[in-house]
Amino acid sequence: MNWQEVQNKARQKINPEVCRVCPVCNGVVCRGKLPGMGGVGTGASFVKNYQALAEYKLNLHTLHDVTEPRMSVEIFGKRLAVPVILGAVAGVKTNRLDNCITEEDLAESWLLGAKMGETLAMTGDGPDPSLYAVAIEASKKNPGIAIPIIKPRPQEEILTRIKEAEEAGAVAVGIDIDAAALIHNVSGLTCEPKTIDKIIELVESTHLPFVLKGIMTVEDAETAYQAGVKAIVVSNHGGRALDHCPGTAEVLPDIAQAVGDKMTVLVDGAIRTGIDVLKCLALGAHGVLVGRPPTIAAIGGGAEGIKAMLDYFKADLRKAMILTGTKDVQKVSKSILYNF
Repeated sequence: MNWQEVQNKARQKINPEVCRVCPVCNGVVCRGKLPGMGGVGTGASFVKNYQALAEYKLNLHTLHDVTEPRMSVEIFGKRLAVPVILGAVAGVKTNRLDNCITEEDLAESWLLGAKMGETLAMTGDGPDPSLYAVAIEASKKNPGIAIPIIKPRPQEEILTRIKEAEEAGAVAVGIDIDAAALIHNVSGLTCEPKTIDKIIELVESTHLPFVLKGIMTVEDAETAYQAGVKAIVVSNHGGRALDHCPGTAEVLPDIAQAVGDKMTVLVDGAIRTGIDVLKCLALGAHGVLVGRPPTIAAIGGGAEGIKAMLDYFKADLRKAMILTGTKDVQKVSKSILYNF
């Protein structure tokens, strides 16, 4: 099973009103369609994520001795085969995918697929409390793989979930602060922004590395560092939090320059290929998150589908590294970007 075959199988299963598994996943066809795929409001933030990354071009460079580039990287004390981590995804019913996969199958495929691909997987949270519980149970079956990402709930609720993550053998734990305005009347879920003091309380409550996902400014990145956060994710929640945001690739360079030598900087947002991964590394990221591709992969082929997707990313990254003269994913020069 290869990545193309996995996508074809997923396309047959998913309601096309939800996702058409487009050959180019740029947010245009599903623009502004929620929940799920197309981004909040006009969909401009989703589309901008794709456009911003696509605007960077690579310098083709072949007069060198790079034949077997080093693609592995260490993040949170774990050696990854490739600097690609599965992003936090949950809520198949909310996202109208429950006709083709269950929450349990998604969570188990997520973690087992990451394990097979020698990487890590963030797991999600949501309005229904069972979503986090399902991910925690899957984490217990695959310890040392998961990074549970909790909604920015009231402090006590987060603290309880952090302890559950520790008991499940999580590698790290965090919150997606970009969901700070989420209100769900059915479940009573209310999320909130966090002050630096509240972040410090969360960081100090656990021995695990703490991740803050949803950073889009240098100011917030520096505040996260001051609070003791070990890693940030440059993210606008896939364009599903605030309309008319810049693309993550636009803000990444300044953020990476400000804090990249002090903490782990990850990024998400329309990353679809190994070439996209290499661009993000050249812009200063230590690794990337992908959410939509592995969701499609899990639907099209379960854990094996996710492994096929990761194999595709790895092969594409290897080719791009050779054709830009890049020896090591931990030492990617900005000079591989044209006119940067």
